[in-house]
Amino acid sequence: MNNVKWRSWDEPVTNKEVENVGQRLGVKLPVDYIEVAIQYNGAHVSPELFNVEGTEKVFGTLLTYDSEDDEYILEVFNDYKDTLPKDLIPFAFDPAGNLICFDYKNHEDNPIVVFWEHENAWEKEDLMQDEGLTEEEAEERARENVFYVADNFTQFLDKLHD
Repeated sequence: MNNVKWRSWDEPVTNKEVENVGQRLGVKLPVDYIEVAIQYNGAHVSPELFNVEGTEKVFGTLLTYDSEDDEYILEVFNDYKDTLPKDLIPFAFDPAGNLICFDYKNHEDNPIVVFWEHENAWEKEDLMQDEGLTEEEAEERARENVFYVADNFTQFLDKLHD
């Protein structure tokens, strides 16, 4: 697998722990991601740059499976779920607080990797109340902050560069 080097990770976790979190999130996490998450729980990576629509972004850290940590995957999901579009499951942060996510919309079995920008992202409830949008319209608006990165996790890692 590519030239990615992982560093400063948390205690490794088991396959079962990762799968349980997936079940709690209502998804089947991709196998290539699970293999990395087990071994490099919460790690930083280098190289860490990737492109999103011609702009360089930075892979900050993999979300952790340590429930005591601020970057615990379930806690991050719960913190952002009112703003995140449906079917997005975050697996990493960038240093600016944006999320790198799996997008299960139309890809239930093999989610694509997307970049979700938190700037100008509104809570869907607020959009429905303040702007009178339907749930569907609020969902569409939320998706305006989602940008395609790669077809799968392995391809995403292959796109990382200095």
